[in-house]
Amino acid sequence: MATNESPETEKNPYAYLDRDDFTSEKYKIEVRGLPKYYGIGEFKKLLNEKLDLQSCKVKPPRKGSEWLYVSFRSEENRQKAIETLNGILWKNSKLKAQIAKPMPDPFVKRKLEEENANNKRLKTDEENDGSISIEDRVKSTTIPLWNMPYASQLELKQKEMRSIIVNICKQMLKESKDDLLKWLNHQKDKYEGLPCELLPILSTDATTGYRNKCEFTVGKSIDGEKVVIGFRLSSYAAGSTAVGPIDDLCHIPTKMKTVIKVLEEFVRNSELKPFQPVDHSGHWRQVTVRTTLGDDLMVIMGIQSQNVSPEKLEELKSQLKDFFETGEGAMAGVTSLHLQLMNKKGVDGGDKFHHISGTKYIEETLLGMKFRVSPQAFFQVNTLGAEVLYKAAIDLAKPTADTALLDICCGTGTIGLAFSKHCGEVFGLEVVEDAIKDARQNAIANEVTNCEFFVGKAEDILSPVIRRTTKPDVIAVVDPPRAGLHQRALLTLRKAKNLSRLVYISCDPRAAARNLVDLARPPSKQYIGEPLVPVKAVAVDMFPHTKHCELVICLERLSVAMKACDSA
Repeated sequence: MATNESPETEKNPYAYLDRDDFTSEKYKIEVRGLPKYYGIGEFKKLLNEKLDLQSCKVKPPRKGSEWLYVSFRSEENRQKAIETLNGILWKNSKLKAQIAKPMPDPFVKRKLEEENANNKRLKTDEENDGSISIEDRVKSTTIPLWNMPYASQLELKQKEMRSIIVNICKQMLKESKDDLLKWLNHQKDKYEGLPCELLPILSTDATTGYRNKCEFTVGKSIDGEKVVIGFRLSSYAAGSTAVGPIDDLCHIPTKMKTVIKVLEEFVRNSELKPFQPVDHSGHWRQVTVRTTLGDDLMVIMGIQSQNVSPEKLEELKSQLKDFFETGEGAMAGVTSLHLQLMNKKGVDGGDKFHHISGTKYIEETLLGMKFRVSPQAFFQVNTLGAEVLYKAAIDLAKPTADTALLDICCGTGTIGLAFSKHCGEVFGLEVVEDAIKDARQNAIANEVTNCEFFVGKAEDILSPVIRRTTKPDVIAVVDPPRAGLHQRALLTLRKAKNLSRLVYISCDPRAAARNLVDLARPPSKQYIGEPLVPVKAVAVDMFPHTKHCELVICLERLSVAMKACDSA
């Protein structure tokens, strides 16, 4: 089997430490003697605010571990940390710090383990045992439910959402007391283990070609012979860097497949080689494609930009422009072309985007409104599904002319603008500046005058934004990243006295459980304000043929929920 890594790299699981690019494994320490009860956030404050140790990563080796790793950006910082932390008292516990051994590269380690087992061939996930085709392997990693009738998929997801909400209810019960405990037990009995009513799952009629955004990996085929732009067949840690084709994936639209095929030819004929995750050689790394229900098609070519001169970058941009405007790529109909310079891990400043050709953004229509979408802006990956999702959120929130809506993690403003005709005022918050520019432009384009949008982390700007509201009733809609809402933002929402209702939209309901439990905890020194408890939920299938599903949960103040319960 052909491979692209050097023999030295394949034999040495620590070769990555000799590369110039940053890795959190290079300057790492382990800290022991930690107190029995502490928070990672507290420990980070100790390191960086009180002791000024400039750590870049803090991570326990496993959940519940009594010791943890701390990483730094230089040997000087690591030595300073060891000298400072050794013997220091923190929360009545004496800390001990020492140099930590780096972890081996999981890819190389996997290969060495297989060689030591005397396998003549490398039994990694890159091998095809002949029983499963490459096409089916790509399906299994991207759309594992592809061969299940769609009605059965919906039934499966409804059961899964029910199970998740039952577990959330159990966690809430453990933390509850008094009126909250009484109310939750009543709800659990009424809804067969659930804290609230779960409505039937919602979906759209369009179950194929629904993805309007995909990030494809540029790599090599399973035999290492040709360039493929598609999806990884397995994870790096499992010993695979091979990429499989997207031709047979039913959730990807035809125009997206077409542009990927012409791009494969462009990359194959390029002087630059595909990026190799093992030794970080090569340059072509990923391709992001965004489409609309109309004719818009955005392509973002991502390259690892080390060792590429400014002159070479200009030449590359010119080649891409010519290829898509007058060359073989013209038939793909690209309307917005960008180059993404992907920095080495740990390099400050983030990726840089260069507009090459066409418009700087694409425009999508949703719920009769037009939305401008820039390369970095968040927009739901299923446009028709988003219409169903936002209608469900509006139905649960029940806004009125006396409502001020807080659209938290607002992206390009889609939720807030969809709500705008149903409430008095809208305030959107988003950390991505380009997305806020889009949101403001979207408000102008749709002649919406009761919306304002603000740039910043929700946990930093939520309090002043809440103070700007002029309506008596405040409702929040939260559509956070997969990991959930930041704790400080959650606490700010909870203690906002005029906040009556919160609609939580989650693409990963298991990860959202912590947020939902914290919102419903009994009042305490940390959790100020009346609990917000779930009163109604609905699942929305935004991702047919996958195991993922959105869950929308409406929460109200406990006193309001109890009154509604008594009057029912």
